[in-house]
Amino acid sequence: MDNTPSPRSGMMRRRAASFGFAFRGVWAALRSEVHLQFHAAATVVTIGLGLYFGLERWEWVAVAVAIGAVWSAELVNTAIEAVVNLVSPEYHPLAGRAKDVAAGAVLVMAVAALVVGLLIFGPRVWALLA
Repeated sequence: MDNTPSPRSGMMRRRAASFGFAFRGVWAALRSEVHLQFHAAATVVTIGLGLYFGLERWEWVAVAVAIGAVWSAELVNTAIEAVVNLVSPEYHPLAGRAKDVAAGAVLVMAVAALVVGLLIFGPRVWALLA
């Protein structure tokens, strides 16, 4: 019996490792970035509200896409900040601009997610308060 690993098993091992690296990156960012911790808390609250209000499938899709987009934007922002800090430890106007633009992308996505949340949860919360 031949015990040499097939090329396919090596590819699967590399793929599994890449997922591990990705999860490690998310975890590292979550531990170190206050804004991402805020997004995590908002995610938990949003999912809790969705379960409480019994969202429709399409509403869950909108909420999931909004949450995923905000998390993705925040993770990309964190990566950009790390790279900028590495290549430009001293202040440079272009480094500052890169960081500001990356943070702006997070802000734009967070506002869009807030609008999704208001459209989906707003009428339900308003009905509870009225």
